[in-house]
Amino acid sequence: MKNSRILAAALLAIVLPASALADDFSAGDTAWMLTASALVLIMTLPGLSLFYGGLVRSRNVLSILMQCFTIASVMSLLWFVVGYSLAFSGDGAFIGNLDKAFLNGVTVDAMQGTIPETVFVVFQMTFIMITPALFVGGFAERINFSAMLIYSILWSLLVYIPICHWVWGGGWLQQMGLLDFAGGTVVHITAGISAIVAAMVLGSRRGFPLKAMPPHNLGLTVTGAGLLWFGWFGFNGGSQLAADGGAGMAILVTHLSAAAGSVAWMTIEWVRYGKPSVLGIVTGMVAGLGSITPASGFVGPMGGVIIGISGGVICYFATQLIKTRLKIDDSLDVFPVHGVGGILGTLLAAVFISTQWGGPGYAQGMNLASQMQVQIIGVVATLVYTAVVSYVLLKLVGTVVKLRVDEEEEQQGLDLVQHGETGYNL
Repeated sequence: MKNSRILAAALLAIVLPASALADDFSAGDTAWMLTASALVLIMTLPGLSLFYGGLVRSRNVLSILMQCFTIASVMSLLWFVVGYSLAFSGDGAFIGNLDKAFLNGVTVDAMQGTIPETVFVVFQMTFIMITPALFVGGFAERINFSAMLIYSILWSLLVYIPICHWVWGGGWLQQMGLLDFAGGTVVHITAGISAIVAAMVLGSRRGFPLKAMPPHNLGLTVTGAGLLWFGWFGFNGGSQLAADGGAGMAILVTHLSAAAGSVAWMTIEWVRYGKPSVLGIVTGMVAGLGSITPASGFVGPMGGVIIGISGGVICYFATQLIKTRLKIDDSLDVFPVHGVGGILGTLLAAVFISTQWGGPGYAQGMNLASQMQVQIIGVVATLVYTAVVSYVLLKLVGTVVKLRVDEEEEQQGLDLVQHGETGYNL
């Protein structure tokens, strides 16, 4: 055993540059973060793509896969050009600077804590990939592809990147002490709000809400759900940026919350309708995962279970409110699941961080009241800013290209009209 460790150290010394072997470099942390980055990529491609693809009608399945794939590719390049620099360089309260545009200075031996900066760049890149991919569920089956692409780019520049800087890049919310471990505000609230704003601006799908629009392939959706659950370990556990007990606890509470959300949603449907549905249990899982995300690094197992149950229950009734009462066609329930879940988890982080609930305890000078105040400010600021900018951008994009396809094209399906292909050749 001793000889194998010596050999491993010698190989590292040969392979890595001397500066990367400084005292703050951790091979274990680096290996974990490389793995976590791959896990988060799996969440988008193919996890979310399959989850959403199965939920739409058969004539639109390729359009969803195409939108997710395109967003993943374009957001990666946007992150390279200016995204990473604006989010994580500079000390501005609201936005970073362009010192690291085109990843200037991100060299093989540059460090970010105990890991190479290249690894940190890739990990954070996977977050900007999945966030706009999440909100395509709000306007699925009716948006014009070019409008989706332009909107996603502008939205990421003007919404995701600034809020990422506010929360994680040294901006004003981070300075206030906002608790958002892995993206309750940065990812879930922004995506949820953008989705519901877009759903209202574009209008409902033809026939909604009178015409039934069931998922065309729940098998795809369940497969995607499993990949999302799997990948979420990297999403939350990787946000610790280290292979340590904190990452282990984040993964544990993430798993418990997903399970609790699934069971809670399933139970409600079982009681109300006499049958537990496959769609319900996987949607409850996502609600549990979205709810635990901002709190995952700050709570213990009991907090994870309670947050998961709360997410399953509250997101279920939020879905009923949006679709049945308000009749807003957020096609794949992005706001009531991700938006409401993100809000819930961000607020509950202030409660379950307490040592009484198994959390690590409040930061010096903070208590439940003061931490909750910060959480509320973070939620409201993210919600209002995202809603206003999303609305303005959609109206602006609508002056350049048409936002949605016409009635005949929608009837034919976006697969054929927008991409000249069909998902199934029977």
